[in-house]
Amino acid sequence: MALELGSDVRMIRGIGDKSAKALEKLGIRTCRDLLNHYPRGYEDRTKIVPVAELSEEIGRVAEVTVTSPVRKVRLRSGKVLVQAEAADDSGSLTLNFFNQEYMKNVLSQGETYYVYGKVSGAKFAKDMTNPEVRKKDGEFTGEILPIYPLTDGIRQNDLRKAVRAVLKDTLDAVTDSLPAPVRREHELATVKFSLQNIHYPDSEEALALARKRLIFGEFFTLAAALGMRKNLRKGESTLALDVSCREEFEKSLPFRLTGAQSRAVSEILEDLSSGRVMNRLVQGDVGSGKTAVAAAAAFTVIRNGKQAAVMAPTEILAAQHDETFRRFFEPFGVKTALLTSSTRASERRRILAGLESGEIAFVSGTHALLEESVQIPELSLVICDEQHRFGVEQRTRLARKGNEVHTLVMSATPIPRTLALVMYGDLEVSIIDELPPGREPVKTYLIGEDHREGLYGFIRKTVREGRQAYIVCPLVEENDDLELASAEEYTEELRTRVFPDLRIGLLHGRMKAKEKNGIMEAFAAREIDILVSTTVIEVGIDVPNATLMVVENAERFGLSQLHQLRGRVGRGKEQSFCFLLSEAKGETRARLKVMTATNDGFRVAEEDLALRGPGDFFGKRQHGLPEMRIASFSEDVKTLKIAQGAAAKLLEEDPMLEKEENRLLKKAVKSLSDRLEENR
Repeated sequence: MALELGSDVRMIRGIGDKSAKALEKLGIRTCRDLLNHYPRGYEDRTKIVPVAELSEEIGRVAEVTVTSPVRKVRLRSGKVLVQAEAADDSGSLTLNFFNQEYMKNVLSQGETYYVYGKVSGAKFAKDMTNPEVRKKDGEFTGEILPIYPLTDGIRQNDLRKAVRAVLKDTLDAVTDSLPAPVRREHELATVKFSLQNIHYPDSEEALALARKRLIFGEFFTLAAALGMRKNLRKGESTLALDVSCREEFEKSLPFRLTGAQSRAVSEILEDLSSGRVMNRLVQGDVGSGKTAVAAAAAFTVIRNGKQAAVMAPTEILAAQHDETFRRFFEPFGVKTALLTSSTRASERRRILAGLESGEIAFVSGTHALLEESVQIPELSLVICDEQHRFGVEQRTRLARKGNEVHTLVMSATPIPRTLALVMYGDLEVSIIDELPPGREPVKTYLIGEDHREGLYGFIRKTVREGRQAYIVCPLVEENDDLELASAEEYTEELRTRVFPDLRIGLLHGRMKAKEKNGIMEAFAAREIDILVSTTVIEVGIDVPNATLMVVENAERFGLSQLHQLRGRVGRGKEQSFCFLLSEAKGETRARLKVMTATNDGFRVAEEDLALRGPGDFFGKRQHGLPEMRIASFSEDVKTLKIAQGAAAKLLEEDPMLEKEENRLLKKAVKSLSDRLEENR
């Protein structure tokens, strides 16, 4: 019975229940899934190389003649070893076959064979263990074989055979979601050619064409999905707000907005006065003044008789927002409130009543704002801080408390513009790439262990001058217990041996929210001189008096994370310093040197993305990006930009993909949109 694209993998010859369970770990349940499970590399068996050129790094094909009788040896372990000496004109090698006793009857002295594998040993004593062997019979016809990502219970050959079978039976049934005009304009191969040649390339040229087509296709579909979502939102109409109060608000500020802030405010007010629902991201480094921009938006909404809310990921940050926004709104008599899970019952009742009556026009809070009992009938603007800490669903739940609610997302995580357009493709993007005057850039130094004693002296000097310091402990990947033990041990050493006369606090991820808040509040109140921490301070309270950041084992962090940590200092008028401790050499050291060369978060992010790719770039956080099967956000940026442009052009002509020629693309976009929602 012929296979179909939707057939269960158990229908493939050689795939039983056990193999099917293993394949499910790779996300493969159907024949279609198998076709979309692309190789991670290839074995090029099209070229024969001399024995002298065989290497340890990569498998190659050699044509050799067996030069002595084949022998069988029984090892102490009980295993059987079959050995054969072989050679060509350039050199000799020993072929070793463990537990393959039948090879004694396959190989014969004086016969010539093609052998494939990697070698080990010295130049004149090479060994090839368990190579693939084929007798030389006629002309050599090698091929380029795929190397697939595997899991326990599945061998490379099992997958190769299964993919061959699926290609043979189902390739003709594959449809191309990329519209023909787009394919022709960008000189792209058909999807059938591309699938055949991504798995079993006819040549290196054919493989390059297949990769180009499939990478473009992934990016194009993603850009179209996000573009359609944006088009749908643009269609959401709402009351056009009066934005003439801008001058009144800006005159009340004790400072002048920077050019970048002013530009962002203009973009936001244009949205609010357009009669369409706003969905905008304001992105900028720590200290760039995003909150003042958000306050201008909230003030406009409130002046129009509406309410606004800001949601933050932690109680500390929510309290900080409450204090900041209250200062902005006090001159105008605007009533504000703070609502978190720690809010006392009597205070909570008062706030809920004030929000429902409209007496309270602005509220800061955490996830507590999402509770059903919180009613904000005139809610017109939702501000989300540090978007990557929330899912889109949470953002939407808060917005549903009002009608046609505008959304403003703030993020201090610098993201390369190309990636931001993908991550936040359903949002308009405003970038604040300028720091307010008077802010001194943080001086950053990369130092080794030989400077530790000098660093301790500098920390002591800083504290004596009335300042405070952060010390971030080594990151122990995937092991919270080790990380905690490391932090506790280090803190104890600082308290007993290094700084017995100073006040040292410890902050880590295992603490309950109340404990964390208590430690951070004590630090903010200058009751702690040195705060030792794991990365939980990456997004934390504003402590302008902290002017020194030390990061231990800095090589274990990504550049963007180091930049976020560095952002904890340099928040006041005093010169601040960041010391990265690392013994790293070579490329890793060169990567860390980027931090000493620039304070520009966007430049740091570009470097980080290029070095690590988006999966590591965002760490374990959900970042809303779909898993790309073949495309790379860091390596294929040029193709990404071309695909984004092509999708934008198509959506201009057919905003909702209603044309018949775009029917299959619309189906693919729907499928991807569903995956995006799951991710977020």
